[in-house]
Amino acid sequence: MQKVRFFKSVQVKLVLIYVLLILIAMQIIGLYFAKELEQNLKKSFETSVTDRLTLVNFSVKEELLKERTDSDPTLEQSLKSIVDLSSDDIKEIRVIDPRYRILASSDKSNQSIVGQREMDSLVRQSITTQTRYAKIALDEKTRKRIWVVATPIMSNGKANGKEIGTVYVKANIERIFEQMNDINQILAAGTALALAITIVLGIFIARTITKPISDMRRQAQAMARGNFSRKVKVYGNDEIGQLAIAFNHLTNRLQEAQSTTEGERRKLASILTNMTDGVIATDRKGKIILINSPAEKLLNSGHNELMGRPLVSVLGLEKQHTFEDLIHMKDAINLDFSFSERPYIWRANFSVIQKETGFVNGLITVLHDITEQEKIDMERREFVSNVSHELRTPLTTMRSYLEALTEGAWQNKEIAPHFLHVTQTETERMIRLVTDLLQLSHMDSREYEINADIVDFNRFFNSIIDRFEMAKSKNVEFIRLLPSVSYYVEIDTDKITQVIDNIISNALKYSPDGGNIRFGMKANDGILTVMISDDGMGIPKDNVDRIFDRFYRVDRARARSMGGTGLGLAISREMIVAHGGKIWAESEEGVGTTIFFTLPYEEDEAGEWD
Repeated sequence: MQKVRFFKSVQVKLVLIYVLLILIAMQIIGLYFAKELEQNLKKSFETSVTDRLTLVNFSVKEELLKERTDSDPTLEQSLKSIVDLSSDDIKEIRVIDPRYRILASSDKSNQSIVGQREMDSLVRQSITTQTRYAKIALDEKTRKRIWVVATPIMSNGKANGKEIGTVYVKANIERIFEQMNDINQILAAGTALALAITIVLGIFIARTITKPISDMRRQAQAMARGNFSRKVKVYGNDEIGQLAIAFNHLTNRLQEAQSTTEGERRKLASILTNMTDGVIATDRKGKIILINSPAEKLLNSGHNELMGRPLVSVLGLEKQHTFEDLIHMKDAINLDFSFSERPYIWRANFSVIQKETGFVNGLITVLHDITEQEKIDMERREFVSNVSHELRTPLTTMRSYLEALTEGAWQNKEIAPHFLHVTQTETERMIRLVTDLLQLSHMDSREYEINADIVDFNRFFNSIIDRFEMAKSKNVEFIRLLPSVSYYVEIDTDKITQVIDNIISNALKYSPDGGNIRFGMKANDGILTVMISDDGMGIPKDNVDRIFDRFYRVDRARARSMGGTGLGLAISREMIVAHGGKIWAESEEGVGTTIFFTLPYEEDEAGEWD
């Protein structure tokens, strides 16, 4: 999480707000106090000056109304003695007659103006309107503020009297403003001191608020990193304290939820890892965001190669479907990943991930391996087809011959016996086929028993070979490569006899006149391996593993003409597997075929092939 800058922190903001509030309050108080004080001081000054001028105004009025004799001083002299006041407040007093002529001035340095006309507009307004006027003006010489007042002097009162002159006064009011400056400086210093104290107190007060918040911020950062062990300290029972308690409770709940989620995640990961089906999850754009190991193995790619790639491209569906098609697809799709060595078919089922609002968040694809199922279905279809074909051929032959007999051929002494012989032969063939099918069915359903006895396999094997050697109709030589040591095996002699009979019968069928059939046996680590080899036409390399499938024939036409049901080796395989062994073939086309099968034996002595 990004570190909070100092000037953007809550603590600084609280202190600034606190200081600004105090500053605004003090400024409002200071302005109000200064304004009121200034008004009071000015009023007191004006009252003080006015009170002292009252006597001057009265004396001036008396002198202006006095009847003078030759022995009396002149009016100018008398007025000069009256206005000549010694005061720091009053700068100058002038007496002006109604004709704007200056009669007297208290300014000793400016006596030259006596007898001249007064040009001040305030005096002219006072004489004209017979009204007292006052204002604060700026002295032209000292450039300081002065209070100027012009007071008309009436002969008998203002209502009925006649104006006989005006007293014009300049008072030094600058002293009031100097006092106000001093007071403002005192207020400013007090404000600065108060602000300094306020800042210090504000920092401490802000810390009491921001410290729990800072603790909660650090706890939130720790929670974001997955650490739920820290707890916020509770400093009180106020709103912030209650918030800290609630935050700690939230931490506990999140820890529980995180533990539950982590447990579920581990379960899901374990399920995805160990399940045999492939699982692929995408985002709402169809790009892979999750894939398990079976799906990676199926697609023959690594995790990093598949992450972020489009699903339709990975599954090879970009030509047939778009991602939107897969979202709306209800049925499964079969995917063929087969290669030359083996078939590989998977079924893909699609499930949409949706929010409660219906917004599509992604797609879950489950890949199920149906290779064996498809193989079984194909074998079942092929089995049904083969059974139908094997039964139809003799039945068709029998129907043809029976129809001929019905139509009168039975009366022909030369043809009728042949037709009946063929019908009997085909009937026996169907009986053998049905018998073999029933036997396979019993073995598939495990509805059989192994009646095992311990026998000397050398003697047992030789007796079967002797039987075939005595009954063979072809000029085929039997070569026995059997050890002289006796090997005792626990077998069901009837079933193993049937296995060896099937193998030797096939070897005789496909061996040419003058050929050889070789018999061998070898023991190793408790396993007895039996070999029966012929010099027949051989089997193509791609078909060797299929000769143990039901109804499989390398050359169907030739095999059917030789008889047999095509189930002998399939039955042999089931019987050998039931005895705990294995059976397989090795063949070279045009050279011959060798059938091997194994049986467990009781170890007494080891033997080797000659």
